[in-house]
Amino acid sequence: MAKQQAYEVVVIGGGPGGYGAAFMAADLGLEVALIDPEANPGGVCLYRGCIPSKALLHLVKVKQEALEAEAWGLQFSEPKLHMDKIRDWKNKVVEKLTGGLGTLTKKRKITYIRGMAQFADAHTLEMVAGEEEGSKIKFQHAILATGSEPVELPGLSFDHHHIINSADALNLEQVPETLLVVGAGYIGLEIGTIYAGLGSKVSLVEMTDGFMPGADRDLVDVFSKRNKDLFETVMFETKVTEAQVKKKQVRVKFEGKDADKGNDSYEQVLVAVGRKPRTQNLGLENTKVKVDDKGFVQVNAQRQTAEPSIYAIGDIIGEPMLAHKATHEGKVAAEAIAGHKTAYEPQAIPAVVFTDPEIAWCGLTETEAKAQDKKVKVTRFPWAASGRATTLGRNDGFTKLIIEPDTERILGVAIVGTNAGDLIPEGVLAVEMAATAKDFALTIHPHPTLSETLMEAAEALYGQSTHIFRK
Repeated sequence: MAKQQAYEVVVIGGGPGGYGAAFMAADLGLEVALIDPEANPGGVCLYRGCIPSKALLHLVKVKQEALEAEAWGLQFSEPKLHMDKIRDWKNKVVEKLTGGLGTLTKKRKITYIRGMAQFADAHTLEMVAGEEEGSKIKFQHAILATGSEPVELPGLSFDHHHIINSADALNLEQVPETLLVVGAGYIGLEIGTIYAGLGSKVSLVEMTDGFMPGADRDLVDVFSKRNKDLFETVMFETKVTEAQVKKKQVRVKFEGKDADKGNDSYEQVLVAVGRKPRTQNLGLENTKVKVDDKGFVQVNAQRQTAEPSIYAIGDIIGEPMLAHKATHEGKVAAEAIAGHKTAYEPQAIPAVVFTDPEIAWCGLTETEAKAQDKKVKVTRFPWAASGRATTLGRNDGFTKLIIEPDTERILGVAIVGTNAGDLIPEGVLAVEMAATAKDFALTIHPHPTLSETLMEAAEALYGQSTHIFRK
């Protein structure tokens, strides 16, 4: 039972945004309660998303590197997969991280209430499930951080066995002989990569004309070239029009440009076409909180809703639906509640696709610049000229800078290659601090590292990159 029923701040939802907000509010001296159905904070990201998927992607990457090492003179026996051990290892990763968050919650003296809540009014929550079901909690301020859930397509309703979503897939209940992935965005490609690495024959179907809609095509081309044999079949400008489960198989029909490439049936179908905000059954009708026609809660720069006592953060307030964006917003909301002068106003939010190779970008993309008819200079450094990339046997990437012609200010950064996600924060900092290409070029980077590619991409703007020659 909760020790009290009135708090300065109550956070609803324990994902990266929710626990980040709760931790910040507690660090600022506020009396905080955090409400979530799970045993510990973590949310979709830690339990059923970011963390388990990255653990499994790493496993698949290690397997692939073992196979490729023979070309370097290092031969291993054929890798063997022990699914029970893999599943146990993935679960232990999740348990370690969520358990650590539980410990941090206690150390901050945050009251953790396991369950689900609805708004009774602008200062009262009613517990509708869990250990406090039926009780009411008073608050001065609330932060809504209930996240998002997978979109379900008409005719492809989840039965969580044959037709599955991303959370089902990451449970690893089985590794099907054949898997159809509907949607070639980052979720579909990451999970498709995992299952292909675990031995499934994976096919993809995508309504648009390529992988990762919205990403610059030159980045995607590097992924496509390396993974040309990863998937059994790839169908673009095509959609599933019918799906029926019969005799432990999902029988499907396709429509579109590549419809004739698909099979008649698959053991499993993964629907990965996006996510939608969890704003239903929260009692928002009992408050002044406004929701737009897409279901997103409307907020101001402090993440405050139209109801002054209620704030909202993360996936429920709009794109991009990213954990690190939610965490930052949670801190802003907590600071605003504590009376600090603060606002959510990032110049760049990094996006990372954890495929192999990784793809990462921030700020203005080349695609966006063209769509806006905005004049920019684009400079690239090919990883074929990188000493560190060569030692890794991974020359297939490049680093790209989007630069404002008059000021040489860096407007955007994009990287494709191994560990691109670990390199992109330097680009984010450059955009946030209004750094110029000359700032990058004059910043001494350690050798040999992949980070040098950022420096040399900037040097290439002036025709002075050490490891490439351009007249």
